[in-house]
Amino acid sequence: MRPDDSGRDDGRSGTVLMQQRDFIGVHGGLWEFPGGKLEPGESPEGALVRELEEELGVIVAPGDLEAVGFASGRTASVEEGGKGPPRPLVILLYMCFRWQGEPRAIEAADVAWVAPGAIAGLRMPPLDYPLAEALQRHMGAVENNLQKSGT
Repeated sequence: MRPDDSGRDDGRSGTVLMQQRDFIGVHGGLWEFPGGKLEPGESPEGALVRELEEELGVIVAPGDLEAVGFASGRTASVEEGGKGPPRPLVILLYMCFRWQGEPRAIEAADVAWVAPGAIAGLRMPPLDYPLAEALQRHMGAVENNLQKSGT
């Protein structure tokens, strides 16, 4: 997420970075939250740090990640374009306000900064919709806490 106090006048303050999948394979061309799969022995935060560098070219410190929510379901079956029988799937969503580098589409078709309220209007894989809802709830709670604290 691009913080409101980023000091940049690029029109992206308060927006969320989304990536568009390549137009091949399962969910081709759909928009999603950046990330990927865990490697053996890797923590979720470690996997996200690695994936953000591989997919977007940005460097993130694990301590700069803030857990937001999760969604669970199953992977796509062969009939749905998947690589095998359906398996349980859990996706974790994190926010990050600090990174090094300018995000770019390295392993995706495109990237875009999207207003949080517009994310649910994107064409996304099914499990990204509950993640978008979790993000909205989290951001609402943060905003409410800021108002209560007077900041």
